[in-house]
Amino acid sequence: MILFCLDTSGPVAGVAILRDGAVCYEAAVSSGLTHSQSILPMTEEAYRRAGLSPEETDYFAVTVGPGSFTGVRIGVSTVKGLAHALKKPCIAVDALEAMAAGVQPFSGVICPLQDARAGQVYAAAFEGKTLRRLLPDQPIRLSEHLAWAGSLGQPLLFLGDGMTANREAIQKALGDRAQLAPAHLSYLRPAAAAYLAWSKREEAVDCLALSPLYLRPPQAERQKNLREKGHE
Repeated sequence: MILFCLDTSGPVAGVAILRDGAVCYEAAVSSGLTHSQSILPMTEEAYRRAGLSPEETDYFAVTVGPGSFTGVRIGVSTVKGLAHALKKPCIAVDALEAMAAGVQPFSGVICPLQDARAGQVYAAAFEGKTLRRLLPDQPIRLSEHLAWAGSLGQPLLFLGDGMTANREAIQKALGDRAQLAPAHLSYLRPAAAAYLAWSKREEAVDCLALSPLYLRPPQAERQKNLREKGHE
């Protein structure tokens, strides 16, 4: 059984292929190129290197968010197109949960952070050994999230581009209780997203039912709403 997984939710684009639950290909690219430039060549390379064709795929999976609005749209649209053309089911993967899965196990709480800009982060929290969710995905001010995390009284592991952008603030607020993931572990690993998708195969849906996970409206929509309120 073959599962193909795509991630474009953050600054690193990634693809992974599982064969019967084992990783047979994984690649991640942080080149400064837009995901729209990178992801189709990466997909073609993944199948070629794995010695497979898209037609052999049983499931298509993708991280649906939270994350970059543009990035998420690119990934979801790509997978929907592939799945529709080949009439295969799709699996939605939560980006923050996949990020946490990439550093499991950890003796404490895993706190993945995506940079949400506008003074906020997309945050969640997971028990480090079981990946049991402790906090739902949410857009939140960093200071509020750190206050909550600090109240747990457990070791904390932060990762993601939200951690990278706020490294000093996290250390100042939490001191030695906060561990910051090193660079090679701080991004979403595509094989971790594929692993989660494999475990959720019973939740597969038709490509028409696959949709992005947006925790707040896109910036253009927010600006439009502000302009409309200004004219009331």
